[in-house]
Amino acid sequence: MTDREIMENILNVTKGACDLMMHGAIESSTQDVHETFTKVFNDTLCMQNAIYAKMADKGWYPMTKAEQQKIDAVKQKFSEA
Repeated sequence: MTDREIMENILNVTKGACDLMMHGAIESSTQDVHETFTKVFNDTLCMQNAIYAKMADKGWYPMTKAEQQKIDAVKQKFSEA
């Protein structure tokens, strides 16, 4: 397994953990449980961001900038709906 594949797996697992923590916070039955899930969710989001940043620095998670014309077309489409 390459370093890139390992980092992709770690990122995917972290994204899954974020999903679990978010739903735990949404569906928590008490304020204490809600606060705990919210804190862990926030911590997990920070980890996810750090992993993403490392991958982006190595060029493993490339971003392409959207053309302004395409952004404007989507805005127009949904503002008419």
